[in-house]
Amino acid sequence: MKQKYVPLDKRTKKQQKEYHDIGRRGWGEFNPVSRKTTNQKVYNRKKSERWHEYEPRSDFLIAV
Repeated sequence: MKQKYVPLDKRTKKQQKEYHDIGRRGWGEFNPVSRKTTNQKVYNRKKSERWHEYEPRSDFLIAV
C-alpha cells in the first residue's frame, strides 16, 4: 500500500531533520571551487608580468 504524502511542515522535527540532512551530504569527489573559470575580459596583472619570461626567438631574425 502507498504511503500518504505528508507536507514537510507537518512532519516531526526528527523527520524534517532527516529530510534536510539528505541535501547536506557533500560534494563527494567533485569540487565546485576548482571548476570556476576566469573572466577573460578582466585585466590580469599576473598575466601581464610574464612578458619577461619569453626568450627572443633566434629563427625570427631577418638577415640583411
